[in-house]
Amino acid sequence: MKKLLFLLAIFCNLHAKAQPYSISFAGTGLSSVKVENLQSGLIVNLNAGDILRLSTPTGIPEVKNLKSSGLKIYPNPMTDKSTLEILPPVAGDAIISICDMTGKVLNQFKSYVENYAQEFSLSGLKNGLYIINVQGNGYQFSEKLLSNGRSNGTVIIARVSNNIQAVSEKKSIKDSKGVQTTIDMAYNAGQRLKYTGISGNNSTIMTDIPIADKTITFNFIACSDGDNINYPVVSIGTQIWMAENLKTTKYNDGTAIPNVTVDATWEALTTGAYSDYNYTPANSTTYGRLYNWYAVDNNATTKVASNGGKNVCPTSWHLPTDAEWTTLTTYLGGESVSGGKLKETVTTHWTTPNTGATNETGFTAVPGGYREWNGSYGLIGNYGIWWSSTISPPANAWMRYVVNTDASVSRNDFNRRAGISVRCLKD
Repeated sequence: MKKLLFLLAIFCNLHAKAQPYSISFAGTGLSSVKVENLQSGLIVNLNAGDILRLSTPTGIPEVKNLKSSGLKIYPNPMTDKSTLEILPPVAGDAIISICDMTGKVLNQFKSYVENYAQEFSLSGLKNGLYIINVQGNGYQFSEKLLSNGRSNGTVIIARVSNNIQAVSEKKSIKDSKGVQTTIDMAYNAGQRLKYTGISGNNSTIMTDIPIADKTITFNFIACSDGDNINYPVVSIGTQIWMAENLKTTKYNDGTAIPNVTVDATWEALTTGAYSDYNYTPANSTTYGRLYNWYAVDNNATTKVASNGGKNVCPTSWHLPTDAEWTTLTTYLGGESVSGGKLKETVTTHWTTPNTGATNETGFTAVPGGYREWNGSYGLIGNYGIWWSSTISPPANAWMRYVVNTDASVSRNDFNRRAGISVRCLKD
């Protein structure tokens, strides 16, 4: 207890000066930007013209209380439970984050909040010092919380009430047409940010570790499949990749790809087909669909026989060759380290420990698993596997895969009747 109070005294008395960085955004037709801190998990959404202001602490992290009346915590220090009273300036979705002193998110709770005071209960914190962060549309509140509890660390956030005291409606600065808004985001030096810029149906992903004021300029490229699903894109070296797994049920000329749910039929196929993992369409929303190689084949010597010469990738995109996958891993420093640079950072989809994941490329690899040649399913959450267009005789094709327990990208050949994920590459 004495040690904890000593830490709190140091925290409260040291004034860590912060150098704010201002990040602006540009791009033809840019309408909005989503900013995600890949280390802390914090997310901020901006409109075109908004400025992102990052607070970069030195020494012991300092949290700037952006609106002191917007968040109250009592009791503080807490033992078993505390109450968060939130008074947002505008109604809308808000995210309550519980962070340790490194900025790591321990738990998050998303809820719709009105623009009057509301209460949420917080319990389950171990002994320590924490940052409570509330982010909504154009605002962010942060406060420090000291816990003297002896919990096992299972953090629980729950709504207590919707209406403590009605307050007069406040007009957001964004309601004033043409007024530029500055959006604040808590940030520690060295953390990597992922920016997703939106322009109409097109979206582009970039990543960066800010060290000064700068402008991020998005280059928007169309990537729409036969179902008119639009995909974000990301530039990695000289290549432009889809930043999500393919989900289409049609070739890019509109022809339907058969959805084969009978195992024996799947096993016998030498023509194109797709499948939802474990026959569950909801899995395809997150992980993309699984395609046998005959559906995605764009090898000049085999494509006419296997899929009638059709292309499963969006127009002006193609299935990468084995050599093009090697170009990617070579640019990222080799197969032994490139997997971590491609993998999504959190364990929302990846099974723990998701070794080495940084997603510094913005590729955001997810573990979609596979459908075996005989129709059985496996490895979702543990393996992300993608086809190449290069055949490996007599009946296989080359693919790449990443796993949750390693930071590498591996190369192997796979039976062409199997179903795995697809990432397309710009022509």
